[in-house]
Amino acid sequence: MNIVILSRNSHLYSTRRLIDEGERRGHIVEVIDPLKCDIIIEKEKPTIYYKDRYLDYVDAIIPRIGTSVTFYGCAVVRQFEMMNVFTTVTSDAIVRSRDKLRSLQRLSKAGVGMPKTVFTNYSRDVEEVIEHVGGTPVIIKLLEGTQGLGVVLAETKNAAESVLEAFNGLQARVIVQEFIKEAKGADLRALVVDGHVVGAMKRQGKEGEFRSNLHRGGTAEVVKLDDAELRLAMQASRALKLPVCGVDMLQSARGPLLLEVNSTPGLEGIEGATGKNIAKAIITYIERNRT
Repeated sequence: MNIVILSRNSHLYSTRRLIDEGERRGHIVEVIDPLKCDIIIEKEKPTIYYKDRYLDYVDAIIPRIGTSVTFYGCAVVRQFEMMNVFTTVTSDAIVRSRDKLRSLQRLSKAGVGMPKTVFTNYSRDVEEVIEHVGGTPVIIKLLEGTQGLGVVLAETKNAAESVLEAFNGLQARVIVQEFIKEAKGADLRALVVDGHVVGAMKRQGKEGEFRSNLHRGGTAEVVKLDDAELRLAMQASRALKLPVCGVDMLQSARGPLLLEVNSTPGLEGIEGATGKNIAKAIITYIERNRT
């Protein structure tokens, strides 16, 4: 098969691993920068032009679309869909997952457990917002934040009010969530491929840090998920129609609680922690659905 990885950097670990596994299994794998694609729209003949050629020979794509290029990246993915090219993740699913509020609303309706969350339209009644999630401490998140950026732990009411007022003054959209103390700065990342969990790790924030992101100095180790955690990961994948995704959750006294779902999960941390060949699982998922 001719497989295209939509990525802006062919040297990233995840991209390199997908290239290696695809070629090892006999496929032709090419990395294409979605921002350098021209989308050509005409009656019954959707095409994509890249550098010096039309991409009319592609059998499947693996979108690795960064948050900052979601709009154009997803337009390229959508064009491939119009050309009947198989994609590991659809454009609509990526757009849905990048909208934290929309995702939480869908997941809530699907019965997925999550920390109590409040979204408000720059409310001046900050005290009421805090009370809605059970009082301080609270987590305040920018809706557009990634990799732990734009996430604040407010331990007192005064701190929460100051942070919310500052964000409101900047017209920045935020959500407020209850703080799950018993998680102790750790979370779980389950990697889902074809609707099944193929690897999981526990990420622990560094000393004094409530965020467990590896980009922020956290550590990771392999973990065996219990039945409730497996169910939550697969349920979240189905609810957002993301057959390939990373599902982040907290361990709480009332069971696993979903943090967020990542439509372009990195492979380096999870492959390093688990020793599992996640890249191969993604390539074989394409093979099952394209051949």
